Amino acid sequence: MTDVATLLAALRRPRLLIRAARFGLADYNRDRDLKRLMRLPDAPGPKVAVDRLIAEEAEMEARRTQGVAAYSPARHVEILIALMAEARLLPRPGTEA
Repeated sequence: MTDVATLLAALRRPRLLIRAARFGLADYNRDRDLKRLMRLPDAPGPKVAVDRLIAEEAEMEARRTQGVAAYSPARHVEILIALMAEARLLPRPGTEA
């Protein structure tokens, strides 16, 4: 996996999406929200979650830019919230054992 912090910093998304996601971070509940977003009985570890969320966010961004009718701005924000929160749980480069 590439450096997640670099990847997140390189995301170019509409300011409104990013602001909404940052605002939602305060209410993020990993156990409740991640299980629901990923449609799993238990929340996976942060590394697995980040990898899957990055892929799903890229898919959502493609839908948004292509104007696909199935695009959901609310889900896109939820995925961005989870991605930001889970990235914070990853060990910092150079601190892994």
